[in-house]
Amino acid sequence: MYYSAYHSIDVINGEGTRCTLFVSGCEHACKGCYNQSTWHVDAGHEFSQALEDQIIKDLTDRRIYRRGLSLSGGDPLHPANLDAILKLVTRVKNECPGKDIWLWTGYQLADLSVAQQNIINLVDVMIDGKFEQDKADPALLWRGSSNQVIHRFNHDDPS
Repeated sequence: MYYSAYHSIDVINGEGTRCTLFVSGCEHACKGCYNQSTWHVDAGHEFSQALEDQIIKDLTDRRIYRRGLSLSGGDPLHPANLDAILKLVTRVKNECPGKDIWLWTGYQLADLSVAQQNIINLVDVMIDGKFEQDKADPALLWRGSSNQVIHRFNHDDPS
């Protein structure tokens, strides 16, 4: 997997102070996308074990509280990203108790593959749907266009 940017302190991409990873690879090619430089799967830098370890370290840093991890892109659910994203979100859930995970994707929840769903089963908030320029609204919270849906999951709820 490749990524375009990592911000160890971010207050824009999700609730609270967060760590945010912008991955590379997106097959949606939405007209008006603000992050076209992330479309190619090999754009930016190769994601490494060292960066994964740094994300965990940042999330558990007691000096600067982070509420959780945000994953954007590109698209974290692009087929080229699934193995690395699953490994990362699994580590966050196992090693960073109380931290939430937010994920933005152009795929829709109802259309996810089994491999993509395995990741979503570990995510707390997912914003799905392609960016649609004719439905763009800068007043929307956490979304670029009104067709995108914010899903909040409670995977611990046994019902």
